[in-house]
Amino acid sequence: MLNGKTLPETGRYLARSVRQSLRLMVGLPDYDTYLSHMAKTHPERTPMTYEAFFRERLEARYGRGGGRCC
Repeated sequence: MLNGKTLPETGRYLARSVRQSLRLMVGLPDYDTYLSHMAKTHPERTPMTYEAFFRERLEARYGRGGGRCC
């Protein structure tokens, strides 16, 4: 047991953390984290659909429309 967790639990936690980190490094938004955040901090609001969330994240990262070179 490590810090109150079994070895399989620790492995799952580490694998999930690595996956999330890799997604963030390449710019893929994490919809599950967004849903958890909305449920905990904004339960009165309806969360965006996956498609709307992904579109909003792309627009936030790359801007709206204006073709930029770099």
